[in-house]
Amino acid sequence: MSFTRANFPEVLTNLRLPLIAAPMFTVSYPELVLAQAKAGIVASFPALNAREDGLLDHWLNDINADLKAYQQANPEERVGAIAVNLILHDSNRRLAQDLAICVKHRVPIIITSLRAPSPELIAEVHSYGGIVLHDVINLRHAQKAIDAGVDGLILVAAGAGGHGGTLSPMAMVAEVKQRFDGVIILSGAIATGDAILAAQVMGADLAYMGTRFVASEEARAVPAYKEALLSAKAADILYTDYFTGVHGNYLKESIIRAGLDPAQLQDQDKNAMNFIGDSAQFKAWKDIWGAGQGVGLIDCIEPVAAIVAKLEKEYVEALDRVCALRK
Repeated sequence: MSFTRANFPEVLTNLRLPLIAAPMFTVSYPELVLAQAKAGIVASFPALNAREDGLLDHWLNDINADLKAYQQANPEERVGAIAVNLILHDSNRRLAQDLAICVKHRVPIIITSLRAPSPELIAEVHSYGGIVLHDVINLRHAQKAIDAGVDGLILVAAGAGGHGGTLSPMAMVAEVKQRFDGVIILSGAIATGDAILAAQVMGADLAYMGTRFVASEEARAVPAYKEALLSAKAADILYTDYFTGVHGNYLKESIIRAGLDPAQLQDQDKNAMNFIGDSAQFKAWKDIWGAGQGVGLIDCIEPVAAIVAKLEKEYVEALDRVCALRK
């Protein structure tokens, strides 16, 4: 099944679904990445999940070798590309080192966050044929990334897990398309195959999904985090900048577990931003769990292969329903 338009980056074609699995701090590790890629979608992970020196290089060696062997053994299978997320904020002292490792391994997709990438960074990725996708929460950030020359924009709309924005996905996609003809990926409470198709109907090329994969067997999230997703609804998600200085969506249950009152959190100074959210009392992402408003559609913990199979079934059924409307 072909999902892409003309002049589209080859690395984003030949997928089982028009879907990129979002990179999740403390959740996306090699076992999850491999399962996602083998299921036929774009897989990703944050470089900062590889905490020790040399570990990112080791992971990329192992991931690439594993996927190469899998593709050779299963030539008929669609295997998704790998993306690595780089945090561009000044507080990330590993940026240059991690970028060099990604260039060494010719990582096909680099996802940049928390500051528009420099033309120099983009040129380095383009030098070996890679592409740069940048995530944005508003039109001002989108324009900065467009001006820098990114290949695609990840629109983190209202309801997205983790660091997200507040714009309606319909408004955000429409306004970005007025000024950008590159790849558009939509994020925000996308948890079903129906929502993946809806993203395309609104004008996006691909969907971006994170929270649904936390509730997978391969995700390295603590069992309590996974179980909390099964009982949570959209109303159980809190949007706050308390934990990192950047607004994000979190499960209220995890905030209460940390001994805090979700209704009494103070606004934070953006100048003191700590995107990892480390503190003496708790750590964002590890103790305070990110989640999107699509949690109410997650009802079980299962392997990634089963999740993607279900998403594909839902996507095809939704497409059939839409096509039937024309009859």
